[in-house]
Amino acid sequence: LHVHLEGSIRPETVLKLRRPEDDGIPDTLDGLRDWTVFRDFPHFVEVYVAISSLLRTPDDLELILREFLDDQAAQNVLHTEVTFTASTIEKTRGIPWERQKEALARGLGYGREELGISAGLVIDIVRGDSPERADEVVEWAIDGHRDGLVLALGLSGEERLGGPEEYASAIGRAREAGLPFVPHAGETVGPESIRACLPFSPARIGHGVRAIEDLRLVAELRDRAIPLEVNPTSNVRLGVFPSLEEHPLPRLLDEGVRLSINSDDGPLFGTTISEEYARCAEAFGLSSDVLYTLVQGAASDSLLPPSEK
Repeated sequence: LHVHLEGSIRPETVLKLRRPEDDGIPDTLDGLRDWTVFRDFPHFVEVYVAISSLLRTPDDLELILREFLDDQAAQNVLHTEVTFTASTIEKTRGIPWERQKEALARGLGYGREELGISAGLVIDIVRGDSPERADEVVEWAIDGHRDGLVLALGLSGEERLGGPEEYASAIGRAREAGLPFVPHAGETVGPESIRACLPFSPARIGHGVRAIEDLRLVAELRDRAIPLEVNPTSNVRLGVFPSLEEHPLPRLLDEGVRLSINSDDGPLFGTTISEEYARCAEAFGLSSDVLYTLVQGAASDSLLPPSEK
């Protein structure tokens, strides 16, 4: 339920897409591994945008989506809700939304027809962008929703650069069009970032783990049954928590908060969704019954129609 397409490009494909003029991007697998040892969240964003800039054509978008879905199917992932930042692709490479949409539709069709799995897109507003830019992104999301490609509107990026209230008009228009709101919050900023999202009735919260700093907020998330999309390895790699053992996932479970385990940007963080389950099982002593319950919960918290869930 929480995975970014551009952050899930295979390292080998990064090298394939890289051109000599992309001299800021390492040209070996070892170099890429060193490059993705992140100093902080701004460094991560810098790397993420640089990798996004390698996507020069609609065919590149289709390629990475097909490969991503191949990797999901190989892990027996039956459904994925994948975040895609269309505005960055349009800004860095000038690919208009209509051509992006066509390529993404081909990739999603491949997953459905050739792999037998489903996927849908979460198109996100980037914090720090203008309200006018957010309005444009929402129009794209609504257009993709009409075509059955887009499941929700997201809000991502550095939390300090703008809260959901700055994009209230765009978020409201998305909701009127039937698009759920699934913002990132409570990752690099504390509980106040999550609270700022609650007036907008989020279907889920991306990350949300710093709610643990405010037990009244934890209780509200539990009582309102707002699920958290938890990304344990990502949180450790970006310094949100010092180690996996100190991650609050088991405490949130004990408090009765709905949550799912996710990979965020697997290749950038050296993980997969399968490895996330295995690491959490080992670190927190989660039984197979608990893991099964988490998978069931993730299906329930997905944005699929009830019959498909």
